[in-house]
Amino acid sequence: MNKIEYPTALQNLIAHLKRLPGIGPRSAERIALWLLRAPDSAPADLAQALHTASADILLCPSCGFFASRGLGCPLCDNPARDDALLCVIEQATDILPLERSGAFRGRYHALHGRLSPLDNVGPEDLRIPALLLRLRSGHIREVILATGSDVEGEATAHYLGQTISQAFPEITLSRLAQGLPAGGGLDSADDLTLFRALSGRRPLRP
Repeated sequence: MNKIEYPTALQNLIAHLKRLPGIGPRSAERIALWLLRAPDSAPADLAQALHTASADILLCPSCGFFASRGLGCPLCDNPARDDALLCVIEQATDILPLERSGAFRGRYHALHGRLSPLDNVGPEDLRIPALLLRLRSGHIREVILATGSDVEGEATAHYLGQTISQAFPEITLSRLAQGLPAGGGLDSADDLTLFRALSGRRPLRP
């Protein structure tokens, strides 16, 4: 007896969904069946939205955030932001939590990755040349290195710190403070977090 399979078109849809990050074979199958069977799934609208986003959204050549071909970059085109402050992050998506905090009103530069020798990611694979080109403009007074606190993030920050300090000694370099999260107790913090919290302590009196 021949093995029964989904129709070719459905198999093709499942195969494409499996390529999405975090979607396994079973999840891809469930999503595909929901798209085809749920009365409110609106697959045509989803396809149109995906097509429109693919055609209209690009990465800003300056900061690396998502920009619109018609409307430009919401960050770089905002004249109210401080041109003297530049925050360097790993991915474009790292900009959103910083913006939601409301604590930073400068400019951004997304590297689109981080140094990772094990994954064969070196300085030439990141947007470091574009960063150095921006620094040559002479407008930037401080660069904030906001890469991750893991091994790769620290290595990236160290490399950038050395490169920028040698080429632009007049620019102030800073690193995001790291320590205890708001609402967290000492019993839930790991050794590295406690070490950084103690090392980065601030006086209560000026």
